[in-house]
Amino acid sequence: MKWVLIIVAALVALVALMAIIGLLVPRDHVAAASITLRQSPDSVWKVIRDLGGMSAWWGEVKSSVRSADKDGHERWEQSIGGFAMAVVVEADEPPRRLVTHIDSAPGASFGGGWTYEIVPVPEGSRVTVTERGWIANPVFRFMSRFIFGYYGSIEKYLRALGRRFGEAPTPVRASAPPQL
Repeated sequence: MKWVLIIVAALVALVALMAIIGLLVPRDHVAAASITLRQSPDSVWKVIRDLGGMSAWWGEVKSSVRSADKDGHERWEQSIGGFAMAVVVEADEPPRRLVTHIDSAPGASFGGGWTYEIVPVPEGSRVTVTERGWIANPVFRFMSRFIFGYYGSIEKYLRALGRRFGEAPTPVRASAPPQL
């Protein structure tokens, strides 16, 4: 019984330490990464812009279904990485820029958005995804910053996008993403 109490106390202390450190981590973050594809901007745009077709090539997405528009903007119900969320299209500038954000309810644990940018380069297209997000819970903030990293989802997305075109690009992180 004594060992059980010691283990429980150690786990409580660990979570408390994570929460304290998490309180010191900024709520907001910015992360960006890029890949270069041997594809035209138009070809890349068609794939990125097809939000309903994401589950066919990005394994993290279990579903992406168009729902009723919100304030004149497209709204998509998505299941990504075990989280259900609504994503709203803020800006749609073919074939160079798409801006989306999570339609967070009051009291949500996290939120933010992604900006997808496609720039023509001699090799084809450079695709950059920038995440501007926030995490409310200090324990999740700690885990995101020190365990999972802010770049994880972006890099998985970019690798999957490359595989969609039969390529294997390595995402390059922005050296110093601007802070919010």
